[in-house]
Amino acid sequence: MNDLGQDLELRLVRYFTVVAAHQHFGRAAADLHVAQPALSRQIQRLEKYLGTRLLDRTPQGTRLTPAGRTFLPQAQALLQAARQAELTVREHARTERITIGYVEDLVITAAVRELRDRHPDAEITTRHLSCRDVGALSDRRVDALIARTPLPLAADKVSTIPLYEEPRMLVVPRGHPWADRASVTAAELADEEAAPCAFGTADWTSYRILGAGVPPIESYEDKLELVASGGAIAVLPLGDRRSSLRPDLVTVPIEGAPPSQVALVSRKGDPNPMIRNLRLAAKAVLATPPP
Repeated sequence: MNDLGQDLELRLVRYFTVVAAHQHFGRAAADLHVAQPALSRQIQRLEKYLGTRLLDRTPQGTRLTPAGRTFLPQAQALLQAARQAELTVREHARTERITIGYVEDLVITAAVRELRDRHPDAEITTRHLSCRDVGALSDRRVDALIARTPLPLAADKVSTIPLYEEPRMLVVPRGHPWADRASVTAAELADEEAAPCAFGTADWTSYRILGAGVPPIESYEDKLELVASGGAIAVLPLGDRRSSLRPDLVTVPIEGAPPSQVALVSRKGDPNPMIRNLRLAAKAVLATPPP
């Protein structure tokens, strides 16, 4: 007679298979890290549920009864099916999860909202990064990265999908000779005596120090302070609005400068399907630069 109102417990089934494997309650109890009397009681519970004896005690240990020999392969298959079901669910949960990194001035709200609308059951998180922290993609702190190119990442290790481009702008302090200009040209910047060879970096995002003796500056805010004080001028993407928050800075469009490109970057060969889903969502809403 089984335990009415109760379902077969997988824990009891597992206990039975371990005892059957060891053919000894003491060794099975040690393997399961339970007390031997407790293990014996649990096997009795299973036998009561099934309405038959599964194990006989012998001077050497235990042996399977005919019912036990019949039940053992079924018990093993049951445990294997339960384990496979768990692995399947966990794998599904893993692939329905993504962490999206984005760099400094970029706003990715529209892409994240679109992705959540398309996949409401997925776990979608974001992580704000500094421009020096793009290694978060390589060390798997993020699954995908939305950033300005070029990036200090090995081309054979990542997949890069362009999203949109933005023109460049010059940032100068109020009172600068170019502050009232409608625009400046890339050639004028290159010929500027106060900043020779300015902005010749590969990504055309740069600060040019106008005086000697200024130590290296990493903080974005400190760089803006240096520009505002007249110690530097800067070239930034048009979409970087942070300089406009300062009334002592002026932005001037640049003609003839290569555009700044925003791209979605992921690890090459990553099987996470949410990365492809992010690409589709991002291209749908970020195909043009924000106004």
